[in-house]
Amino acid sequence: MKKLKGIGVYSDIAIGKCSVWKNSFLLYPEYKISKKDVNGEINRLDEAIKKTIDEITILKENLKESAGEEYADIFNFHISLLQDENLRNETAKIIKNEKLNVESSLKKIVLKIGKIFGKEENDFLKDRRRDILDVVERIVSNLRKTPVTKVFKEEEIIVAHDLSTTQIVSLNRKFVKGFITDIGSETSHIAIIARALEIPSVIGVGNATEEVQNGDNLIIDGEEGIVIVNPVGSVINKYKRKKEELKKRKRRIYFLKKLPSRTNDGRYIKFLANIEFPEEIVSAEKNGYDGIGLYRTEYLYINRKNLPTEEEQFLAYKNIAEKVGKKPIIIRTIDIGGDKLIPNISGKKELNPFLGWRGIRFCLDRKDIFKSQIKAILRASVYGNIKIMFPMIATLEEVREGKKIVNEAKENLKKEKKEYKDVELGVMIEIPSAVFISDKLAKEVDFFSIGSNDLIQFTLAVDRLNEKITNLYQPCHPSVLKMIKITIDNAKKNGISVGICGEMASIPEIACLLVGMGIDELSMAPFLIPTIKEVIINSKYEKLKKISEEVFKFDTNDKIVEFLKKKLKGD
Repeated sequence: MKKLKGIGVYSDIAIGKCSVWKNSFLLYPEYKISKKDVNGEINRLDEAIKKTIDEITILKENLKESAGEEYADIFNFHISLLQDENLRNETAKIIKNEKLNVESSLKKIVLKIGKIFGKEENDFLKDRRRDILDVVERIVSNLRKTPVTKVFKEEEIIVAHDLSTTQIVSLNRKFVKGFITDIGSETSHIAIIARALEIPSVIGVGNATEEVQNGDNLIIDGEEGIVIVNPVGSVINKYKRKKEELKKRKRRIYFLKKLPSRTNDGRYIKFLANIEFPEEIVSAEKNGYDGIGLYRTEYLYINRKNLPTEEEQFLAYKNIAEKVGKKPIIIRTIDIGGDKLIPNISGKKELNPFLGWRGIRFCLDRKDIFKSQIKAILRASVYGNIKIMFPMIATLEEVREGKKIVNEAKENLKKEKKEYKDVELGVMIEIPSAVFISDKLAKEVDFFSIGSNDLIQFTLAVDRLNEKITNLYQPCHPSVLKMIKITIDNAKKNGISVGICGEMASIPEIACLLVGMGIDELSMAPFLIPTIKEVIINSKYEKLKKISEEVFKFDTNDKIVEFLKKKLKGD
């Protein structure tokens, strides 16, 4: 028995035999054709492209019906690529000039694209590269009249280096119990589709295809991101029990969605969702969200040759606003910098990018980019309950300068006779300096959102992704809790709301502590909302308030965590 670790995508358990799936498309040997065969090969190409368009259109409709339009829109890129004459013409050119058959010509196209895309390591680019390969695989499948996915005759768990979106949507759920891949990230298309279709899965395992053999017994724990190879009987029984518990939890979600978002003794708390892509709204709705506490906008900017236009951004924000309706949406202005860069704009590589030219600092230096985004958000505000939030605030001057640009954007829109609404403005409290001037910041804005991940990092000087010092990343360190308390108290004194959008909001014991401290909103990944909501609505605010007062008697993270667990169990 051995254990593999990856990224859990959908919280469910799958138990069964595995089928190792190896993609052989790029292994087909090249072969030459004669001059007289050129036109015949091009005709084969055209017929295969037409058939592929029809297939993917059907898959898109099926996904739209089963998961929603937001997820089905992932296939728009596939269809546009097939309808674009470039792919067809470039392939035909290779057939004519090099006298290669269609499959060999398409292979050349894929390898060329792979080299171009391979220069970048961002997940969005990887997704686009995978989507292109997906399209070509489908064309080759139609040329060779072979299925692009394996035909399953019994229940199995797929183990593959990678899976495409069309392959996942094509899977026969009667037989496929789950899947594991070597590569993939939480925000990749494979993860988005797996969540939408509720398939137990673990991705980004690294070496699953090498570690398992056809026919091995596997357990997938999609909640913890664990794969167990050839488990013993006691482990299988343990995971069968966990599977039943997860089923019960999912049934409770339906009832939780209908219950008011308040503690046992009547204090209202908003349970908000952090999202990055529009399709995540579906997950937020399923899990009973009260609004969007953090809408990240960087995906509109990265990995493209040109900056998004105001109109493009307006349509993106309008789309989100219309989906969310009357619920609040906090749009974080562009937080470029750190690990998120805009080609040809972000400048030279910095020695310490996370403490460098990022967030509001970038925006105030590139007012043209900033104002274009602000105008787009203001225009979209007509269609929903939108709020604007500035990230990485360290000084009062930054807030005042940001507000000035918002006012300039409004004046520009008036002159252009474009409709907009006045919106609430807020700031992220994620730098210690912002905490200690939060009494003054509160007079400048309408709300605070505490970014606990960065606040912990900057307060304790700890990179949370550095394995050597993970023990020092302590959410309940007394200094961190004192900073959060100061921020909440200063917000309350000045009559503004305060939420938290970091990982602290999604840890049950800490979420209870935050509510006791006076937090108004807890924002987290959509799938975590029911778990936290269940804990909070079954708690009494007065009890949580007393616990939050007692917690400062302890001087270490471990003692505070131990105290919280004991108190919240009622011991």
